[in-house]
Amino acid sequence: MALGELLREFTAAVETGNGARLAAVFTPDGIYHDTFYGEFQGTAAIKAMLEDYFWRDAEDFKWDMLDPVDDGRHGYARWLFSYRSKMKEAPGKRVVFEGIGHFNLRDGRIHHYGEVFDIGIAISQLDFAPERVAKIVARAGERLRARVKGSRHLPT
Repeated sequence: MALGELLREFTAAVETGNGARLAAVFTPDGIYHDTFYGEFQGTAAIKAMLEDYFWRDAEDFKWDMLDPVDDGRHGYARWLFSYRSKMKEAPGKRVVFEGIGHFNLRDGRIHHYGEVFDIGIAISQLDFAPERVAKIVARAGERLRARVKGSRHLPT
């Protein structure tokens, strides 16, 4: 499947809450790395992530993939994403943010999806207590530092 078609299936699955459809665009051992919920590997885990996490906390998803590019092995697209919160702190509130997705491709499907966006912009719209926002942002910083530990950016 070409990246454009994969992205249409990917976003349609998220928007409709169809976990099986989302998992079908991934390789059987594929990984979806979500900034909020973490890493989910394999068909069952990706299906559960969408149905048991995304749709537990939100509804009315809208996801536009913009300006996709790929070389057959790697794809990128900037995106605009929004949802209506079901969380107790901000029920019914529309949250919108933008980012970039990176797709490692294999055999016409997604092997790994990762994303980059400003988590502070996203969670600032949820009316969380300032202490909770600070804790979430600090954890995101810790995850980044752990990923680059030992590199020239953060030598050991």
